[in-house]
Amino acid sequence: MHRLRFCTLLLTLAAAFAPASAQDQADFERLFTRALDLHQAGDILGAIDTYKAALSVSPGRPDALSNLGAAYVRLGQYDDAIAQYEAALKVDPDGTPIRLNLALAYYKSARPNEAIPHLRRVVASDPEARNAYLLLADCYLQTGRDEEAVSLLKPREGMFGGDLAYAYVLGTALLHLDRREEGQTYVDRIFGAGESAESHLLMGIAHLSRQDFHSARTELERAVKLNPQLLTAHSMYGRALLALGAEEPAEAAFRRELSLNINDFHANLQLGHLRARAQRFSEASAYLERAAAIRPTDLAARKLLADLRMQTGRTEEAIAIYEALVNEAPEFVEAHVQLATAYNRVKRPDDAQRHRRIVEKLNAAAQERQVGR
Repeated sequence: MHRLRFCTLLLTLAAAFAPASAQDQADFERLFTRALDLHQAGDILGAIDTYKAALSVSPGRPDALSNLGAAYVRLGQYDDAIAQYEAALKVDPDGTPIRLNLALAYYKSARPNEAIPHLRRVVASDPEARNAYLLLADCYLQTGRDEEAVSLLKPREGMFGGDLAYAYVLGTALLHLDRREEGQTYVDRIFGAGESAESHLLMGIAHLSRQDFHSARTELERAVKLNPQLLTAHSMYGRALLALGAEEPAEAAFRRELSLNINDFHANLQLGHLRARAQRFSEASAYLERAAAIRPTDLAARKLLADLRMQTGRTEEAIAIYEALVNEAPEFVEAHVQLATAYNRVKRPDDAQRHRRIVEKLNAAAQERQVGR
């Protein structure tokens, strides 16, 4: 019996790995060519069905898998596209164009964290891949890694010349880092090409960094009027409005941003904070969890999420977040204060007292520094 099973297994494996017959190859080529024709003619649904038919004849063809992924992208079905690209990469792990398409699918579906490792591999294997550099820098920008965006793009200025997309991404990163003089160089370059939503967005970011919220609102309002689809513009506009006390319009701006890009960090963070204040805890949790996932190292996002956990009685979860925060940022006074409160709730008075003493020392040190100025 065991020998029979073993022989059956061998026959199954042999069939699976046997080279395609001449007829199978001819059938695949016919179907694949037909799928390409449909794809190029814009019949995406017909192309998808025909790529699938070709793959039923020859399942491991990376070209067909990749093209099927591209067809799904045309329909905005990014999860299906990603599945096809990943299947193609299993067959052809060194396929740089496939990997770039996979990264693009992640990028277009607003998942920059997932796109980053693939884009890194693309630029490592193809140092002249200009678009991949820009996409990677923009992913860094979206995830708050402005230093990495600058380090990636600044040494490659010769590669991009007068490319305005390059100036926009690099200028934005520099302004986020409060490197205003350098950033202004790229702002001027974009303004030199004529009025655009991008130029007003960059000026708005510059004003926000100087806390000139009235000027920021003016610039950002112009940006969203010129191009209502421009990513991050509504989010920055919302921040300016919020700083000026216009809470309802700010919330509307943040929601508009999320309708364009569900993974905008600041829109998620601010909406989470506003919803928590309104005691709309379920909504607040969704926003803050997303913000913390987009920028896992951001202290403010994690602190707000921990505060929300405290508000909703999930004290142990809050403690875990606060403990991680004070380990990473030992001088984060508010996290120590909240941690002491949380420890009291779970009947850990010694731990609570320890953190109260830390708070006293940190406050005393801050007062000494203030007096010494």
